[in-house]
Amino acid sequence: MQGSLHRFFTEDHRRLNDILKITDIQENMFDNTAYDRFRKGLLKHIKMEETILFPALEKYKRGVFTERIEKLRLEHGALTALLVPPPSSVILKALRFILSSHNILEEEPEGLYDLCDEFVQNPETVLNKLEQTSEVPVLAHKTELFILEATRRALKRAGYDYDYFETH
Repeated sequence: MQGSLHRFFTEDHRRLNDILKITDIQENMFDNTAYDRFRKGLLKHIKMEETILFPALEKYKRGVFTERIEKLRLEHGALTALLVPPPSSVILKALRFILSSHNILEEEPEGLYDLCDEFVQNPETVLNKLEQTSEVPVLAHKTELFILEATRRALKRAGYDYDYFETH
């Protein structure tokens, strides 16, 4: 049975996926308003996990889930890096690919969200904090060459290859 934390985050995943779906208008043409909503929403979602959910789980089960949380944190870094350049077919392909596997790690039976529902003390207090989380300030997209190189490195650290998304 899914608890309140699991429901909260999976509903947010669905909302973000729905927004991401409408960003593609046609090849190399994007709905920038929808993409900006997606960007803001994903950054807030990552903020909630990084600053509230992960610490709440680690407080109760210190060190037990370190490896799983570290993988999710590396993927958060890759996802955040993908949000810096302007949208492109490659960027959207990479976002969708990473999010599909990332969300499974969190949502699957005995995944992160089930563990949080099981081990986090006072889940309603945590849920209240999550609901009060402010948005992350979002800067304009950057197009400098070093940005793309930094994005490639962030993906590599998380186990992904940016070049793969360019060719597939």
